[in-house]
Amino acid sequence: MGADGFGGMSYYVGIFLGLMLILKWVLKSVNIWIYERNLEKKKRECLPPGDMGWPFIGNMWSFLRAFKSNDPDAFISTFLRRFGSRGLYKSFMFGSPSIIVTVPEACRKVLFDDEAFQPGWPTATRELIGKKSFIGISYEDHKRLRKLTAAPVNGHEALSTYMQYIETNVVLALEKWSKMGRIEFLTHLRKLTFQIIMHIFLSTESEHVMDALEKEYTVLNYGVRAMAINIPGFAYYNALKARKNLVAILQTVVHERRKKREANEGMSKKDMLDALLDTTDEKGRKLDDEEIIDTLVMYLNAGHESSGHITMWSTILLQAHPEFFHIAKEEQEMIVKNMPPTQEGLTLKEYRQMEYLSKVIDETLRLVTFSLMTFREAKKDVDIKGYFIPKGWKVLLWFRSVHHNPELYPQPKEFNPSRWDDLVPKPGTFLPFGAGSRLCPGNDLAKLEIAIFLHHFLLNYEFERENPECPIMYLPHSRPKDNCVGRVRRVSK
Repeated sequence: MGADGFGGMSYYVGIFLGLMLILKWVLKSVNIWIYERNLEKKKRECLPPGDMGWPFIGNMWSFLRAFKSNDPDAFISTFLRRFGSRGLYKSFMFGSPSIIVTVPEACRKVLFDDEAFQPGWPTATRELIGKKSFIGISYEDHKRLRKLTAAPVNGHEALSTYMQYIETNVVLALEKWSKMGRIEFLTHLRKLTFQIIMHIFLSTESEHVMDALEKEYTVLNYGVRAMAINIPGFAYYNALKARKNLVAILQTVVHERRKKREANEGMSKKDMLDALLDTTDEKGRKLDDEEIIDTLVMYLNAGHESSGHITMWSTILLQAHPEFFHIAKEEQEMIVKNMPPTQEGLTLKEYRQMEYLSKVIDETLRLVTFSLMTFREAKKDVDIKGYFIPKGWKVLLWFRSVHHNPELYPQPKEFNPSRWDDLVPKPGTFLPFGAGSRLCPGNDLAKLEIAIFLHHFLLNYEFERENPECPIMYLPHSRPKDNCVGRVRRVSK
């Protein structure tokens, strides 16, 4: 081929590449044109810097690619590298124009300003957890339902009541697991925490009901952070089927409870379901079945997933750091030594003496960041840190970035409970359960469960992982891909 031939080919290659660049620019401008065109020029110029991604799917490909790799922080790192440490970035996530927030002061502003922000969960989350659960109802309805449900799971009296039940089942579970040999540690922990939350809400220990519900929740959770694509083969499609099965099981439970109550009108309240069936608003209206079931779906899910995962991570992180394990164990031994000789089991007094163990739990919550982000929506045009957030846009509070900020937590990827010795986190810098009016209502119960488990584990057991280098999955929650396979061993005293 002559020089003219090569020159002609180069010309056409250049034309092709040029057209591809133009096409890419056009496609990357579609979301900007759709969602920014009606904003005044001055407001458009005050939007945070960022990237609205591709048409319709926005930044979801890069988000999912990062969180399915071994470097989930690559997603946010791209924004930091391209646009600097601004703390707020425009994007297009979960089907909506969004502002990603990665700094404490802005997170705190959004979480506490109920006049300007409301829950803004993605379609998949609302549909799967329930439109009439906490994540989908109005501020006033949320305030009323939270008041009803928070005390029974977080109040002083409730925690005292549940301690014996939790401790009994923890002791039995550890003894049983130590005789089973090779187990999936996370799977068994999730079953244990699910048994506890089922007792609190439904007063049931029916293994059949628990197994059926827990199985469906496992499928449901894979769809909560997915795109709402209702096509076979996609996580959301399978999760919708799981929700349908969950609702059917819970509808049967609610129906049977109503029949029992009608047959025995004088029966005393036993659990959260009774409280939900009895509650009325200021107009005397009771909750309907859909409201009750959506509340149960939300609580039963949140009430075992976080506790199970954080208990697993606390255990294996302590086991991997003998120096911290030793400090935590010594504290628990001293607590037992100082208990009255006639006392059987732990009380809140002993729980409040677990100062170092509390630091272990807080450090695990920070490092793992079980809920990597939460969602809000601007109820009106808002200004934060000099940036404009349009009414109706979603706001994604990226807790993972806050908890892994080296300026707040030196060597943030290291597990170091002792960092909390002299650390009082400033507002907005430690958000494992959120903050403001939508703070997770079961946070105290979750920490109590984790502490009781660790108390007995530290005193009497050790855990040997089969594959300590097992890769980690980050969606829907951080966990070893093998569900932490290993052996629980009882230690001799």
